[in-house]
Amino acid sequence: MHDTIDFKTLFDASPNPYMLLDRELRYVAANAAYLRVTASRLDELLGRNIFEAFPNDPGDPNNANALQLRDSFLRVLATRAPDTLALIPYRVPMKTDSGVVSTFRYWSATHIPLFDSAGEVTYILQHTVDITELQRLKQAAQPVTGTDGADAALSSQLEAGVFQRAQQVQAENLNLDAERRHLRRLFEQAPGFMCFLRGREHVFELANGAYMQLVGHRDIVGKPIRHALPEVDGQGYFELLDRVFTTGKAFVGYGLKVLLQRTPDDTLAESYVDLVYQPIIEPSGAISGIFVQGHDITEQKRAQDELRQYKDHLEELVRERTRALEESEAERRQAEAALRQAQKMEAVGKLTGGVAHDFNNLLQVISGNLQLLMRDVGDNAQAQRRLTTAVGAVERGARLASQLLAFARRQPLNPTVINLGRLVRGMDELLRRALGEDVALETIIGGGLWNAFADPNQLENVILNLAINARDAMDGEGKLTVEAGNAMLDDHYAQLHPDVVPGQHVLLAISDTGCGMRPEVMERAFEPFFTTKPEGRGTGLGLSMVYGFVKQTGGHIKIYSEVGHGTTIKIYLPRSLQAELPRAEVVPEQVEGGTETLLVVEDDAEVRATAVEMLTELGYRVLKASDGQSALAVVQSGIPIDLLFTDVVMPGPVRSPELARKAKALYPDLEVLFTSGYTENAIVHGGRLDPGVQLLSKPYRREDLARKIRQLLAARQQRITAREAPQARPTPPPPARVKAPALRILLVEDDENIRLPACELLETLGHTVTAVISAEEAIPLLDSNAFELLFTDVSLPGQSGIELALHAVQKLPRLRVIIASGHGTHVDTGGSGTLDGAVLLPKPYGLSQIEQALAHVMA
Repeated sequence: MHDTIDFKTLFDASPNPYMLLDRELRYVAANAAYLRVTASRLDELLGRNIFEAFPNDPGDPNNANALQLRDSFLRVLATRAPDTLALIPYRVPMKTDSGVVSTFRYWSATHIPLFDSAGEVTYILQHTVDITELQRLKQAAQPVTGTDGADAALSSQLEAGVFQRAQQVQAENLNLDAERRHLRRLFEQAPGFMCFLRGREHVFELANGAYMQLVGHRDIVGKPIRHALPEVDGQGYFELLDRVFTTGKAFVGYGLKVLLQRTPDDTLAESYVDLVYQPIIEPSGAISGIFVQGHDITEQKRAQDELRQYKDHLEELVRERTRALEESEAERRQAEAALRQAQKMEAVGKLTGGVAHDFNNLLQVISGNLQLLMRDVGDNAQAQRRLTTAVGAVERGARLASQLLAFARRQPLNPTVINLGRLVRGMDELLRRALGEDVALETIIGGGLWNAFADPNQLENVILNLAINARDAMDGEGKLTVEAGNAMLDDHYAQLHPDVVPGQHVLLAISDTGCGMRPEVMERAFEPFFTTKPEGRGTGLGLSMVYGFVKQTGGHIKIYSEVGHGTTIKIYLPRSLQAELPRAEVVPEQVEGGTETLLVVEDDAEVRATAVEMLTELGYRVLKASDGQSALAVVQSGIPIDLLFTDVVMPGPVRSPELARKAKALYPDLEVLFTSGYTENAIVHGGRLDPGVQLLSKPYRREDLARKIRQLLAARQQRITAREAPQARPTPPPPARVKAPALRILLVEDDENIRLPACELLETLGHTVTAVISAEEAIPLLDSNAFELLFTDVSLPGQSGIELALHAVQKLPRLRVIIASGHGTHVDTGGSGTLDGAVLLPKPYGLSQIEQALAHVMA
């Protein structure tokens, strides 16, 4: 039964007068007993203030009885607790035989606060009892008994006892009401569903929220169960209820299936319940009804079913996994061994990479000086033979270092899209010469061969190395098979080989009929310097170079070998979806030099000196710097530079790529050539040179250096010519250049990286230059009157260049002054004087800017 219907019935049926006021003391509700004793109608009271409806004394709204009643209401609002008026006389309307008349009556009133969800007093419930007759009886008894003495005391005691009993009854009624409310809340908020079915027809009398949710919140209260839940007919539940009502024996069921119409669309929903049908037996022994209590376990049942399915499935998976683990134990051990081997190879690779770097620098010094020395020995044949032998040893050392770098995955690769079949066929003649007449060569190229992405030159070295190793394993007699085809490496294979990326690959397989490898040899086959050949017949770097190249390319390599039958080495290269690019033909060029200006940046003094000497012999004008920071100062000084030749690995805050970038920003047509014996990751990423980067690996020959620089400078000149060609117009020949007279110049510049190039430029123009680093050093020299021109920087340690120039022209009015500044075309003298004849030369400046400044200052 709903709370609203239940309480309203109780409220209206109560024989005691009740009424309800809001916080403003306005009528909200009143029951029939209250309306009867006040001779009122409900519609006349609702919304009106109680003192407006019943003022007690209309002539005196603030009479004592009205104030007593008002104070009781205010106490309830203030203290939030019930308040009782044991006796209050108050005038109310009353029906009589002659009509409704205003009658003075005595009342006993109790005022109870009702709270909202926030705990605030919202309403005041008044329960009144008409005690007029009792009060009149008391008044009538007073003349007989008197008001004094023992009788009066006895009367007062009886009266007090009556009222105390009335208060006790009222308190018990409140407790009973609170208990009923509490039980109702327990019933409604119970987690399981509950209902009470009365009588043999099982009429719903009570049902809590959980039960209403179970049956779809239908209007079932007051209806027999067969009418309220017709879809349950035929499922056995009605028969169970009849049996419990008839026998008086409870029924307990678990996991019972029931089909209920939870939605209005007539769809029957399958539910599962645990329930108890408990008969309610009256004191007389009769059964008044059945109390139903239970739990909706539908979700638990479904979860149990799914859990059972999962359990069965899991058990099957465990059985399968157990079989797989038993089968893959050997594979796991193999994968762990492969991981340990890869970690060992990585550690050795880092070591060999560092060794190769230092070795290449040493080879570069030796190679450069040998090549320079060959030009100096002239026709001395014996000396030429010795030098040739030494150069050959350097080249063998360079190949050794290259193999070390390949194993360490530090060699700069230049990968392109290649067709492996075409590359293998192109090597046919080379392989036959390397294998000899007694080794048969068979080449098998699969149909529809995919393109691969790799460095073709390094791949040719790999194939040649493997072919030579196979020839030695066959003792110069047998069969070598080179195969190229498409391959797919799946996820399972990748799990067993952590370095493998699953997907499409191009396979290169090289098989021989040699002696094969033992398992312990296969484990160490890729280690650098490991070899099974006799001493002096191998370096042990062939397979390690192959391994490093394949890893750096992003591929995978695998050895299959059986002692006495031969070996197959399979190389998987990543597939490329792009078209193959034609390979450029290398045409030998004659070694030649030039007259351009080159900046050589190298931290190794011996390597730097050798490179500068070789380039100077080729006719180039060479500037040099020991690190990136000093090289950047030379670039920013304004000296025109045609090509920057820099080592990759440089000390100091300015790295070589940053130096190249800043230099290109100042001189867009500048060519940059990197050199290194160990590229690290400065210009190589993912094992590949960055786009547009030119690299000359150490050690390099004089011819290689000359040819590479000439190629870059020729490309630069073509680019400049192509850019200027559309703007070219016939112009008259320039006037003949008149050689300016030589000047004695005092150069004052504190930055050595700017002072030295500027001094060299001025001497190139034929002038005599004396260079100092400060104004304090320059002043004594100026006093000798030995100079015609002062060339000074603005910012100097100690006295500034402006102060020096002002001092100089005051003592030597005929002295000419050029002031170099990085602050634009304006010089602030600070109001100390004027420099009318001085010429300002903005930085950066070059040879032509110096010539113009000299011409201007001497005009």
